[in-house]
Amino acid sequence: MPTDAQVAGGHKATINNPNASKEAKENSKQILENEFNGGDVPKADDNKEKNPGNVIGGLKATTKNPNVSDEAKESAKERLEQMQQ
Repeated sequence: MPTDAQVAGGHKATINNPNASKEAKENSKQILENEFNGGDVPKADDNKEKNPGNVIGGLKATTKNPNVSDEAKESAKERLEQMQQ
C-alpha cells in the first residue's frame, strides 16, 4: 500500500505532466487540497531500509541510460562497487 507521500507525489506529477488532461490536473489539485493539506505531507520514512536489489537495479540502469550525464554514471558505478564489497 502506498504511503501518503507517494500518493501526493503522484498527484503532483499529474499536475506537472504536460500530457495530462485539464480534468486530470484539476482532479489532482482538488485531492491534494482536500486530502493532503495542499500536498504538504511528510516524506516517506527515511530510516526505512530500501530493497538492495531495487537499488542495484536502479544504479545499473543509470550507468546504461544515454540521457544521464557522465558524472552521474560514474557516481552510480562507484556506489555499485561499494555495495558489492
